[in-house]
Amino acid sequence: MRDWVCLLVVTLFLSGIGAAQRSRQPMRSPAALAHLSPVAIAAFQKVDPERIRAHVRFLSDDLLEGRGTGQRGGDIAAEYIATQFAIHGLKPAGDNGTYMQKVPMVGITPQPATTFASVPAKGGTNDLKPLDQYVAYDQTQQPQSDVNAEIVYVGYGIEAPEYNWDDYKGADVKGKVLLMLVNEPSSDDVKFFKGKALTYYGRWTYKYEQAARKGAVGAILIHRTDMASYPWEVVRNSNSGEKSFLKLDGTPKLKVAAWIQLDVAKQLAASSGMDIDKMMTDAQSRDFHPVALSVKLKARMVSKIRPFESNNVIAMLPGFDRKLKDEAVMYTAHYDHLGIRPEMSGDNIYNGANDNATGCGILLELAHVFSLAAQKPRRSILFTAVTAEEQGLLGSEYLGKHPPIPAGKIALDLNYDDLPPLGAPEEVEVSGSERTTFYPTVQALAKEFRLNIRPDSRPEAGHYYRSDHFSLARVGIPAFSINEGMKYKGHDVAWGTQQADEFTAKHYHQPSDEYHPEMDFTGDAAMARFGFALGWQAASMPTLVGWEKGDEFEAARMKSMAGGQ
Repeated sequence: MRDWVCLLVVTLFLSGIGAAQRSRQPMRSPAALAHLSPVAIAAFQKVDPERIRAHVRFLSDDLLEGRGTGQRGGDIAAEYIATQFAIHGLKPAGDNGTYMQKVPMVGITPQPATTFASVPAKGGTNDLKPLDQYVAYDQTQQPQSDVNAEIVYVGYGIEAPEYNWDDYKGADVKGKVLLMLVNEPSSDDVKFFKGKALTYYGRWTYKYEQAARKGAVGAILIHRTDMASYPWEVVRNSNSGEKSFLKLDGTPKLKVAAWIQLDVAKQLAASSGMDIDKMMTDAQSRDFHPVALSVKLKARMVSKIRPFESNNVIAMLPGFDRKLKDEAVMYTAHYDHLGIRPEMSGDNIYNGANDNATGCGILLELAHVFSLAAQKPRRSILFTAVTAEEQGLLGSEYLGKHPPIPAGKIALDLNYDDLPPLGAPEEVEVSGSERTTFYPTVQALAKEFRLNIRPDSRPEAGHYYRSDHFSLARVGIPAFSINEGMKYKGHDVAWGTQQADEFTAKHYHQPSDEYHPEMDFTGDAAMARFGFALGWQAASMPTLVGWEKGDEFEAARMKSMAGGQ
């Protein structure tokens, strides 16, 4: 039987599971949410955790081979989601009257012929072992690039005039390889890199981008678990095998985009008569200046290049208001994960049940209940499952640059990513919502749903800049993710924190992120209901949501609204 026929049969089967396995648990009675329309209340009470379960079970099955970007399993996931959208009667909002928005990409796989070595001015060449000591990709999308360049330590590699911070100090780093720290200067002052909260300057993506803009041929990030907020295994697993990139668009790229273990950085420092701990301390000062090491990087980057197209999956529920229906509220979730690692022994399928079959399950359930509403909202609703999040938010980056309607007409993006099926939550995390004019509505609805708003439990990890809503924020669209906090019914905060820490340590970006029948999707359903209410309200407001004055995304919002972009 052809794949698409199999897919349709499975889709039709799963779409009926919820009807047979009802487990609805409304957060409150309709009367308690009187400020929402009766139509909205009736609709969100139809959210069914068992339908979410069914989607998660299918999307994280071995059949889908880890939903790798540009791989068969990822394509099956996209077709499954599009088929669900069609079943719910949603309008295609992709390319040429389809649900698919083609995203031109290039897959790059480092080849065994790649060499990567540090060459000190005095002493022998130190060949580094891939995956164990370093990971590296050639962003130029060439089959071979050779680098033999001086390594320059640039601290955090940040140039942020609004914080009076410049690690480069005008140094000419063209043709150099830059060694730098992840994260950003530590501070408790919220006016200085937002205090403990990580800004985009601390993200590895910014550091590569800035190094390329400066003309460097390479950038090497030093991994330290507490600074990166995840262990080396996450770096290794996220940077092994084929890695995807958007097709080149003229922006500068690096021949070497790498991470190294802390022990390797210590060796580099020692080869130059320096101490890595002192180097890290020095980088905390505004007075820091780039330091040339007496070490070169000699690398031959040999890559297999595979041009391909992946897809964002986009559907629309048209609004009923004649004046507002050309504006929209958007829901997003990424459907990709890490695929299969053929070189691994044992279980080598990265199923991605939590990350992010859960978000997709919620997205599909939202599409379902919105389609059942007796009356549609005033503004249109966009449902978008994006590709290549695990490759660096690539699908949502393309979506932000090529939105189905102008970014200036998108009221809000609500994103779902990695929602643990642990039971009924008593908290919600909506980090970034406080930066928007929509926050009073978020607060009011959280109170109605008896959900305490939990501040970002790990602001130093920079989660706001690590999920797809960030790509939409960069083009000005008010955007944030919805997730559970740490307090669940019947448990204390310590229990929830323990579950999160254990998942990060043992299952995040590991083959063990799998579906289990004992998973409790009560919380995922609660987050779907809450998100439905938020989206309905944003779709009903007389004016579009904006960013608070002075926010880093305010200028992009004003530009998009003024230019109709």
